[in-house]
Amino acid sequence: MKTKVSKEQWVSMFEAIGLSEEKMMAWHRVFETRHPEAHAEFLCWLEIDSQEIKAIRNRSQK
Repeated sequence: MKTKVSKEQWVSMFEAIGLSEEKMMAWHRVFETRHPEAHAEFLCWLEIDSQEIKAIRNRSQK
């Protein structure tokens, strides 16, 4: 994809459909469990810094 969506825009869309922080974390867990490489690439695509990506992925594995 050439057009970027920021992390904030993505979170805003999740919130617009009623996802709580807990549900967003559940989404990350499913993504990480089923498609770990794609999850990492997606987080990079959002231009999240490497430390935050590592933290998200670590929380997603619990």
